[in-house]
Amino acid sequence: MSNPARASINAAHEHGVLLQSLEAAADKYPKPEGVTYGYGTAGFRTLAERLPSVIFRVALLAVLRSKRLDGATIGVMVTASHNPEADNGVKLVDPSGEMLEQAWEAHATALSNCPSTSSLISTFTSLAAHMHVDLAAPASVVFARDTRPSGPALIDALQAGLGAFGSSVKTLDLGVTTTPILHYVVKATNDKTGTYGAPTIEGYYKKTAAAFKQLVGNRAPLDPLYVDCANGVGALALAQLSEHLHDLITFHPLNADVFKPGALNYQAGADFVKTKQALPPSIAAAGILADETKRGCSFDGDADRIVYYYLQQGKTFRLLDGDKIAVMVAMFLGEMVKKAKLEGDNELKVGVVQTAYANGSSTKFIKSRNIPVTCVSTGVKHLHHAAQRYDIGVYFEANGHGTVLFSPSALSTLHSATPDSPDAAKAVSYLLAFSELINQAVGDAISDMLLVEAVLAHRGWGAPEWDAGYEDLPNRLVKVEVPDRTMFVATDAERKLASPPGLQEQIDAEVRKVDMGRSFVRPSGTEDCVRVYAEAATTAQADTLASTVSDLVRNAAGVL
Repeated sequence: MSNPARASINAAHEHGVLLQSLEAAADKYPKPEGVTYGYGTAGFRTLAERLPSVIFRVALLAVLRSKRLDGATIGVMVTASHNPEADNGVKLVDPSGEMLEQAWEAHATALSNCPSTSSLISTFTSLAAHMHVDLAAPASVVFARDTRPSGPALIDALQAGLGAFGSSVKTLDLGVTTTPILHYVVKATNDKTGTYGAPTIEGYYKKTAAAFKQLVGNRAPLDPLYVDCANGVGALALAQLSEHLHDLITFHPLNADVFKPGALNYQAGADFVKTKQALPPSIAAAGILADETKRGCSFDGDADRIVYYYLQQGKTFRLLDGDKIAVMVAMFLGEMVKKAKLEGDNELKVGVVQTAYANGSSTKFIKSRNIPVTCVSTGVKHLHHAAQRYDIGVYFEANGHGTVLFSPSALSTLHSATPDSPDAAKAVSYLLAFSELINQAVGDAISDMLLVEAVLAHRGWGAPEWDAGYEDLPNRLVKVEVPDRTMFVATDAERKLASPPGLQEQIDAEVRKVDMGRSFVRPSGTEDCVRVYAEAATTAQADTLASTVSDLVRNAAGVL
């Protein structure tokens, strides 16, 4: 028998063994009946008890993705972010550290809904054949989870799927860590230049701390910061970060009970603060922010969102959300670009990307400062891609999820700049340090917190000075449960409804009844509900508009 023929027989045998291994493993994780899954903006997210079969199938897709990309490392994060503790979820991370390529979301959905092991194996092998993927090729997957009690069992399901491929798949378990740190490790692992940073959790902290130290300089020590960790993984990350920052800044962790059953995200965290527009009850009761000079911030459950706040005159709650962060950061970076005196072909353009949830006052204020603003649909992938069109793109959702992107050409310009003055040289060095401080792969509560603290230090501001730039229009965000969220179809970057017919005209009529009114309705991408946003000149008008539009939604859905 010739060598090619023998090789072909061996390959066929190995393929058969692989399919048997996949089949045996898949049989242990059958899809529940009567459940339909969909890979959305946040990946898969639902009650944890419904997820084992999904997690197993995500493992198969992660391996397929890696093999399709010549063995590049793919990330898998098991988390449900700001959702209640009973929920969990999973999402994939591409080699660049960004979200899974949108075209592959349909593959994730298809695999997760295969009703039987045989249909799963058939769909998987068909995908591999269609993409010309050699299933014997090497693959690499790195994974992590948050602190949810359902996490370990779901990681077992993930490892069962990865393990079915045998030695062709290299895996790395990061254990319990934040979502942004997993993104960082994936990006650093795939960076062949070795300049992005060490592909480890420790590498993340070292890189971040070094950049922060350079930016803060002799302005340290900074005023202490009170950090609400949502009783999640951010508490662990904050403790590790503190070890690297030494005396630059002191953090006072709050809601840091990671192991208390039911505590995760309960009356705490960025989502609670943004939605309720109030301090977490435990912080309010403690009275620790009664002094106006003290500022606090809140992470969400997996530490990829952050919002700030303080008590005006020690009494009135003032929220400094993603809009406030974006405005301050964009203006500061714009000033640094001007000081760097990068002109002609080397001139850098700073822009801001927002969603319809951005407060109207923030958009008006940014535009008045001649900073371009782009509005896109809700979802990290939309914001991220739009920000890439600027030399320096600042994107933050109002909920506190966001980051800053420096384009490759912008970084090249900064690295090759020849400043003509000490001030210009300092501005260039600061811009480069900011590019190192910021987690450019994804929104990151830890690095965004340090970004805010660095800008405040340079400005010499406290929270009141930061807040003084513009006044938010009073606004309300209401969650309306409906039988079928898919009947609501949004358009125009989710600022208008295309369906149900006639509902948008009714909303427009209500908006015209209030001063400076604006309202929109969009189906949630992660929950079985519709979200109603309303803003107006006064709190009473915003409340009325939100209530009226919510009733219109319920009526259209047949639940009123």
